[in-house]
Amino acid sequence: MLSKLLRRILLGQVLTGALLGWLVARQTNGPVWLAGVGALALPLLGALLATSLTAVKSRSPGQPGLWWRSLVFEFGAGVLIFMLRQPWARTPAVLIPEGAVPARIPVVLVHGYLCNHRVWDTVARRLMDAGHPVLAVDLEPLFTSIDRYSPLIEQTVETLRRHTGANQVALVGHSMGGLAIRAWMRVHGHSRVARVLTLGTPHAGTQVAPGTSSPNGAQMEWKSQWLHALSESETPETRGLMRIALTPQDNIVFPQMAQVLTGVPTTAFAGRGHLELCLDSAVVNWILQQLNDLTGLQSPKPNAQIYEAGH
Repeated sequence: MLSKLLRRILLGQVLTGALLGWLVARQTNGPVWLAGVGALALPLLGALLATSLTAVKSRSPGQPGLWWRSLVFEFGAGVLIFMLRQPWARTPAVLIPEGAVPARIPVVLVHGYLCNHRVWDTVARRLMDAGHPVLAVDLEPLFTSIDRYSPLIEQTVETLRRHTGANQVALVGHSMGGLAIRAWMRVHGHSRVARVLTLGTPHAGTQVAPGTSSPNGAQMEWKSQWLHALSESETPETRGLMRIALTPQDNIVFPQMAQVLTGVPTTAFAGRGHLELCLDSAVVNWILQQLNDLTGLQSPKPNAQIYEAGH
């Protein structure tokens, strides 16, 4: 389970940092509280290094201000999600707002690679506030074919439909989660789907880690055969249900502006990082707008550029 793995990694970093701080204090006759500083500093430095390396590798020419903004906020998103949320995950439950309007579409949330359902805390809270029943899935095992996640998504869809009595649900996927949703539709069709929203999904693959050994990592490589076959399996009706959100400063999925699908409207949120897409208020407003369009409700419109793939 990812949460247990993250807790062990975090504990190891804290203990190592504390030991290093204690050694520095001992060698320099410094204060003992340097051990506490080391315990906090090492995990933060590790997160900053990981974010910086991916941001530099994925950087596109131009717009340095937006790149720096994405780096700073992506570092914050990484600390929040990988240190404060995901290590402490519990079994996800169906969240049904009190007094919810039945017409508001239920939503299935599907996380990405090396994440769990707590990446959706911010989005789930906003969806609940708007009256949408919500259920997030945990994709496990961590390293397997994306196709093997289809039964988990199927179970989640049916659980949410059973609890709400809805004929259809909307599905929102971040990163690999968007591909897992598309793979699920390839097996189970789209008759129960009202809309599919993807955030930072490598629809064309990513160049962040070529030659990865995990099956799902290999499937997400730039222009992989698996991605080509998935695209070839989709009908115009399936594509008509989909909407894409991406960021030109994505530090994990790049080339960033290539992550489009023919016939699918795409919205670009400039200056955001990969994980930040799950936290940013403009992106969450976009999600609400896309879902509210299904029910005739109104929500704030984000400041974003909308264009058709291929134009």
